[in-house]
Amino acid sequence: MESVSIRDVATTAGVSVGTVSNVLNHPDKVSPATVERVHAAIDELGFVRNDAARQLRAGASRAVGLVILDGANPFFSDVARGAETAAERAGRVVLLGNSDQQVEREAHYLDLFEQHRVLGILISPVGDVTARLARLRRRGTPAVLVDRRADLTDFSSVSVDDVRGGQLAVEHLVSIGRRRLVVVGGPLDLQQVADRVAGAREAVGAAGPDVALEVVEVPGLTVEHGRAAAAALMARPAAERPDGVFAANDLVAMGVLQSLVMLGDLRVPDDVALVGYDDIDFARAAVVPLTSVRQPSGLIGQTAMEILQEEIDDPTREPRRVVFAPELVVRASTVTGASG
Repeated sequence: MESVSIRDVATTAGVSVGTVSNVLNHPDKVSPATVERVHAAIDELGFVRNDAARQLRAGASRAVGLVILDGANPFFSDVARGAETAAERAGRVVLLGNSDQQVEREAHYLDLFEQHRVLGILISPVGDVTARLARLRRRGTPAVLVDRRADLTDFSSVSVDDVRGGQLAVEHLVSIGRRRLVVVGGPLDLQQVADRVAGAREAVGAAGPDVALEVVEVPGLTVEHGRAAAAALMARPAAERPDGVFAANDLVAMGVLQSLVMLGDLRVPDDVALVGYDDIDFARAAVVPLTSVRQPSGLIGQTAMEILQEEIDDPTREPRRVVFAPELVVRASTVTGASG
């Protein structure tokens, strides 16, 4: 079925194309009777205006692009929701792309957003996108890094102090008497994971020589990878098993918890204490409620969108770096009876 054009609406209503355009965009310039007649034609024909084409012709857009790192992680869903809330207040819409931690997919979405002439881009990058974002900005498209702190002065960013988050997790495990610690996460070249591991190492260094830390790298931050890592750890002789595990996000922690529960001979937290990261909604609803390092996910997205809007309005603004403090939420996976 061929799409209905604005010319078809004009013919049916018995008016000019210009009159239909005014009804759609400036109805105050048209008599009420004509407005009613045009809308009747629109309803009869099922006409749907093509805002994207109109905006491209005008060289403008109402959209911003958001590239998230992992669409399966509820943390990023909350980030996107926060960004959408702020965008709606500013009269913007958000186009969402999920890189799934793949450089090629990330590049694809950046290409797509550039083709759609988005007003700006929010991105939680897989790798180093500095050169690409600098090129976009030279063409008039600002960008803000999300959940990643900008090291250079070129871009604004909104993030959490992940080094401190790693410290909080391990300091807590040490405080409840755990001495054989493992961090499970990866890939380690992902900046968020690297920072959390760095914080864990700092906390172990401050704890003294009787605390040992092992880093177990997994290919991705998923439940499946957490489950597999925990199964391998618990297959070790009892003396070589960890008594405390810090998972680099809550999905990995859920996988670790699943393996521990399925094994059956190890109790959480009595035998193994477990800390996650992000404090997604599922953390408190787990079979053993999960101690987790909380990030203000919705606020991260909202703040990033507000900064991007400032840069859209004034491209000469100096970059801003907002770093939120993480918070440890203690539940039953580390302290029996804790409710969080």
